[in-house]
Amino acid sequence: MSSYKPVAISSFPKLGEKITQDTLYWKRYKTPVQIKEFGAITKIHFSPIQPCNFAVTSSTRIHVYGQYSQEPIKTFSRFKDTAYGGTYRDDGKLLVAGCEDGVVQLFDINGKAALRQFYGHNKSVHFVDFTSDKYRIVSGSDDYSSKIWDIPNGAQIVNYKEHTDYVRCGCTSKLNEDLFVTGSYDHTIKVFDTRTEKSVLTMDHEQPVESVLLFPSGGLLVSAGGRYVKVWDMLKGGQLLVSLRNHHKTVTSLCLSSSGQRLLSGSLDRHVKIYSTMNYKVVHSFDYAASILSLALAPDDEMIVVGMTNGVLNIKHRKPAEKITSETTKKRHPRYRMFVRGKDYMPKQDDIFISKPVREHLKKYDKLLKGFEVSKALDAVLEAPLRIQRPEVTVAVMNELKRRRTLKNALAGRDEKQLNLLLAFLLKNLVEPRFGPILVHVADQVIDIYGPIFGKSPLIDKQFLKLQELLDKEINYQEELLEVLGMMDTLFATMTMKKETSLAVDKPVDVLKPVQSSQPAPMQTV
Repeated sequence: MSSYKPVAISSFPKLGEKITQDTLYWKRYKTPVQIKEFGAITKIHFSPIQPCNFAVTSSTRIHVYGQYSQEPIKTFSRFKDTAYGGTYRDDGKLLVAGCEDGVVQLFDINGKAALRQFYGHNKSVHFVDFTSDKYRIVSGSDDYSSKIWDIPNGAQIVNYKEHTDYVRCGCTSKLNEDLFVTGSYDHTIKVFDTRTEKSVLTMDHEQPVESVLLFPSGGLLVSAGGRYVKVWDMLKGGQLLVSLRNHHKTVTSLCLSSSGQRLLSGSLDRHVKIYSTMNYKVVHSFDYAASILSLALAPDDEMIVVGMTNGVLNIKHRKPAEKITSETTKKRHPRYRMFVRGKDYMPKQDDIFISKPVREHLKKYDKLLKGFEVSKALDAVLEAPLRIQRPEVTVAVMNELKRRRTLKNALAGRDEKQLNLLLAFLLKNLVEPRFGPILVHVADQVIDIYGPIFGKSPLIDKQFLKLQELLDKEINYQEELLEVLGMMDTLFATMTMKKETSLAVDKPVDVLKPVQSSQPAPMQTV
């Protein structure tokens, strides 16, 4: 009698995203920490100096969090209405913010009361930032104006009013202390030089602009508005380089990685997309539970912080790099060398090699199949870890039972709980192309066996109704695919006919050339 052969498990190609260096890099974050704020989080900004504290603007407060703190280490609450745009200065000592009442306030990071209050805007101020010389502040307001403020004197220096709608975003140049950019709901992006009275450059985004970002070199500008992220070449007079449309809803925030080689965008579609700045293709993405309003990345990429419309602050910390310590390379006991001796020995030419028979260990379902316990074998592969993580094993056992013609016996005699597990497995995997041919036969057998008990168990009746709906949807889907296939066949046939016709037209035809016949020509008589 031949020995038992284990069930052959068919191998299928693994489905999923391609593993790249970016995938490995951006997946090295821990489980996120979530903190509930008082309202929608409109701005997150990291301190440029160590420690990496970050300011979160939400409702009428600005909370400052430490790198690992889950409670605010500092709170600025001297706002009469909703606060906007809390931003650090480059030295991390001052923080500026706008407000719904139009007042721009300047705070010392170690104090509570405002050092300066700048009055001049008539409506809410959503955008504030410091110039690179650290002594001036830029602000943009819903009164369509952009202003420059002098910090030592607390006075307004310049006022620009070229936009025709709300000014909701902007940024300053890190290289040129006189250069700053504003984005407006009038679809335009304007570049200003404080030494001139008017804007020096205007670009049309064609959508209300929600965020702008200037590269550290100052040569490229990124704008976000609507579903589009656009990159402009500042050195070529604001020429559009690329327009990206990878989001399904409005893009609300932009930021750069510490190396400047990756661009991040957050959107109301609950996704954060990461682009390569070499070819502007998406290299990775994050999913979140709610629409994203603000996004920030720590200076060393150690943290990624996202603010959402539901007031939840999502913080992800990077996992520490694995270090090889003395614990991992500890000395082994001398007995270890005795047990592994000869493992790497290579036989010589005159040696006689005697192989030791390897004992084969059978899986649980194989042991049951070997003992012809088909029903228990099917139960073994329908257990939770196996049927969820490796459904191909369950399908392979079903196929083996079908080959043995004992599938009907294995499916029969099941109680409500066992039948519910079987139907749940069919509902999940029936339309899988890999398993369809076998599972359709199994479903047919289940309906034949348990058809007479319809109406006796509400749970089983509900599962059978789900199975019917699933099959109806799949049939409709297949019919639509056949219609599409027919259309494609017609198009391909038309293209082939056109190609043959064109070749026939291009080929010259000699009408004067006599047609050669296989019959000999008749002889002429004199």
